[in-house]
Amino acid sequence: MFATVYLPNFFLQAALRHQDVSPSTPTALIEEHEKKPLIIQLNQPAEHAGVRLGMAPSQGLARCLELVIKTRSTSNETALGNLVLQYCFSLSPYVEATAPGIWTIQFTRTTNLYEHLVSVIQQLGKCSVTARGGIGPTPDLSFIAANLTGSVLQIADADQFLAPLSIDVLAISLQQ
Repeated sequence: MFATVYLPNFFLQAALRHQDVSPSTPTALIEEHEKKPLIIQLNQPAEHAGVRLGMAPSQGLARCLELVIKTRSTSNETALGNLVLQYCFSLSPYVEATAPGIWTIQFTRTTNLYEHLVSVIQQLGKCSVTARGGIGPTPDLSFIAANLTGSVLQIADADQFLAPLSIDVLAISLQQ
């Protein structure tokens, strides 16, 4: 069995760590080292205010005057990644940092997987980290489960889980 720990908007979460910005504040992230900085991640309040990925910061501010614009912080990303990695290693010695904000874990034991993953997600929450978890028979299925849930989802039967999902849902899940 495999598990995925997924941090949506990983770069934005890293940039906002230890910042005094309310989760209800519309916030967007830019890569300042680009010739023309564009919004690369944003939170739900910013999205609800009409801000979109790929906009220039001035366009985002035109849509939402309260928009807080942050820049990527590789040092914060590394620190957050290391924090999550430590929690993942509490589940199994077989952990891979698959992509920014995604950690894949191969379990050597099969008892209480769900409870252990829920505990890790809750511990990350206490560190002000929004994380999701998925458990499945393959790494891809565990990632899809993590992407489609609000907290933790375990797939018991892959065929039954995948059958009602549309191709669009699967494509969006795998793009993230």
